[in-house]
Amino acid sequence: MNVAEFRSNLRTWLDENDLTPPPGDHSLDAHQAQHLRVMGALYDAGWMRWGWPESAGGLGGPMILRAIVGEEVVGRGLDEPGPYSMLEVLTPTMIDYARPELAAEMVPRLLSGSETWCQGFSEPGSGSDLASLTTRAEPRGDAWVVNGQKVWTSFAQYATRCVLLTRTGGPDTPNHDAITAFFVDIDTPGVTVRPLRTMHGVDEFCEVYFDDVVVPADRMLGNPGDGWKLAMDLLPYERSTCFWQRIAYLYSRFDALVGEVKDIGQAADSDMGETYLALHTLRCRSRATQHRLAEGHKLGPETSIDKVLLASAEQRLYDTARDLMPGAIELDDTAWRTEFLYSRAATIYGGTSEVQRNIIARRLLDLGKE
Repeated sequence: MNVAEFRSNLRTWLDENDLTPPPGDHSLDAHQAQHLRVMGALYDAGWMRWGWPESAGGLGGPMILRAIVGEEVVGRGLDEPGPYSMLEVLTPTMIDYARPELAAEMVPRLLSGSETWCQGFSEPGSGSDLASLTTRAEPRGDAWVVNGQKVWTSFAQYATRCVLLTRTGGPDTPNHDAITAFFVDIDTPGVTVRPLRTMHGVDEFCEVYFDDVVVPADRMLGNPGDGWKLAMDLLPYERSTCFWQRIAYLYSRFDALVGEVKDIGQAADSDMGETYLALHTLRCRSRATQHRLAEGHKLGPETSIDKVLLASAEQRLYDTARDLMPGAIELDDTAWRTEFLYSRAATIYGGTSEVQRNIIARRLLDLGKE
């Protein structure tokens, strides 16, 4: 099946199978229930299995098929980009680093919506400087005991399991070589999840505490010290297929904005044109990244360009909405207000824009450290 045929068949299936979210409830609980509903339907029909290896319960085929499914699902408003994106962030990690038996058992549970996972990376003192994390895992017999805290852990309150980065090396071990990843069950004794309510009024992010949490040794992802490599391998997925879905969502919001301001007149043309150009530039860049990944290329620091473009385009879109709908952001309790506030974090989450520009300067342009 070629890509065009795949997309056409998927669109036909989506037209014939109504997965529209129930009206009226825009809570995080409702979004999560809708996410599981969509995942279950897509998995049962086979769509969610395309692009994933057969060894992990998939149906094979090129990775770009996954991007098409995400684009259609998120672009149609059937699922929110946040919950859906976790598939592309965490599933490749499990396939690449978990024991084959563990990946074969767990990946179908995630893809089918039987359970959800979260990503335990950031800490109160270790966000952009991930290598300085302090959550520690100590060996004890045939297990490891974890103590520490994670923060900004998206959807942890709904998660069944967590891909967790810990420090395992001694005091003389270089930071990057001292990090080890584990696959931890959230219901393990000693794990505490506390949602954080942010300024946009949603408790999507959480603090997660680990107090003497016992993790079986066979839940280690890779080998001791592989955690930094795992994190670096995860980022290209986060900034490729995952971004492609968010771009589809931003385009849908741009279309909605056009519909709301179309009667304003020529004064809006410049703002809308600049917003469209930012989105189109981002999409073109992301499309090239998608095809590089599909062709088997190893993605690296160049995906920092994708991250900077995404943050800029997202904030420009919601700045335009604020400028063209006076009072809508400040006074009206609508999706525009919530999303505008959330967009302020676009230059922070997933690596700050300052850090991304430093990576571009040093690793792509060879400009040195200053």
